[in-house]
Amino acid sequence: MRSFAFPALIVILLLALAACGASDAPAPTAAPAATSPPAATATPQQAAATATPEPAAQTTTLEQYAADHAGGPGAIYLGDLNQLVGPAPSVEQGDFDGNVPLDALERHKWIYESDFYRSLLEKARLTNPTELTYDGDPVTIQHACINRALLPCVLIETYFAPNLEKRTNGKLIMNVSSYPELGLAGPDTLTLVSDGTLEMANIYGGYVGGEMPPIEIQNLWGIYPDRETEFRATIAITPDLEALVRDATGGFVLNHNWFSGNDLYFFSKEPLATLEDFQGVKTRSHSAALSDWIEGIGGDAQFLAFAEVYTALERGILEAAVAGADGGHGQRWYEVTDYLAGPLTSFPSTNNIINGDKWASIPPNLQQILIEEGAISELEALRIASIQNEMGLAKNLDKGMTLYEFNDEVNERSLNSSVIEHVIPAWINRVGSTDHHIINVFNEQVGPLVGLHINADGTVTKTQ
Repeated sequence: MRSFAFPALIVILLLALAACGASDAPAPTAAPAATSPPAATATPQQAAATATPEPAAQTTTLEQYAADHAGGPGAIYLGDLNQLVGPAPSVEQGDFDGNVPLDALERHKWIYESDFYRSLLEKARLTNPTELTYDGDPVTIQHACINRALLPCVLIETYFAPNLEKRTNGKLIMNVSSYPELGLAGPDTLTLVSDGTLEMANIYGGYVGGEMPPIEIQNLWGIYPDRETEFRATIAITPDLEALVRDATGGFVLNHNWFSGNDLYFFSKEPLATLEDFQGVKTRSHSAALSDWIEGIGGDAQFLAFAEVYTALERGILEAAVAGADGGHGQRWYEVTDYLAGPLTSFPSTNNIINGDKWASIPPNLQQILIEEGAISELEALRIASIQNEMGLAKNLDKGMTLYEFNDEVNERSLNSSVIEHVIPAWINRVGSTDHHIINVFNEQVGPLVGLHINADGTVTKTQ
């Protein structure tokens, strides 16, 4: 957006000149000293620790930006949730009418008032966007999403990629594909990004946990009582997660996907209403930690690629499958199952990472624009997360599925058996030692929020 400060200054000067002949004209007031823009934030956690109020001039400009972009895609929060209300980038990303309503935003206000959200506003450089100066041949980036049916992939296709191409006049183009289209299951994505087979990919910790167990810290199912707690834990450990994938691949972490509408449910042919109903049920899992949780309540966990689950359920190879509510809906599991059981709270993020050589080949001017557009896309992901978190279940119920919420017996087994005796101890074993840095990260950043502490001998203690 163009600043109107310069024209306003001209008007003020003309008025001052006109008043020069008056004997009682007051002496002009010295202009305030110019301030430098805030320093670039190295990591979201550093931003959270050092975030300071915007200088007055920049706040006014941001407020004008917020007013100009209110009511739809691109809207930002500066204190008024009403400005975020409006249509999502596409109908499937909003409520049944394709909108982001105020009541959902109010229930997720903790997102927009976080230091992490404010760090994205700075990263996006909304009031001082980088000017396009590159005039060479178009640069393309091939991005691998997990599955086109997942909402983060939908946002990239409908919002991030088109905006990037428009802003660069076609000089930077992001082509989106998916794991199924590329013949990928997911566990080898770190290696494929590292060796350049994939130029850019969404790295999900549950898939790559076998190769990199520490990254599973973000997917220890059953530990979070609500989405706000998980969000607070996730943004606290984001710098550590970024460092893990950056060190493993030599790549550049661009931004994050927020998996909203992702509370986990069992999709099953038969009702899973009691703890006894889960015993021995052949259940699709998508991560080692989730398998540990399923085994902890008595189920029989089996890893299967996301795109293969529909057929396995249809043919009776699986009796149930666990996935985020929206993801299961996107794969039309409601056609081959009748019941839902859950939920396991889930509102995680994943890293979008670019191969190091590919990143180095992108002209610096385009690199900076890509970083800014990545932050803008992430801001939009958090705007629509408010309604997506509530629509995942609603969409499946609308298709006629019947919900059985976990009863007290299942919830008690989840924490005291699945989490404390299976999920966390098994993760520690995969990590290799309680001396590993990631265990300290858990105890310092995650444990205090969820009331759990990992002891030196690998046992888990409740602290709340």
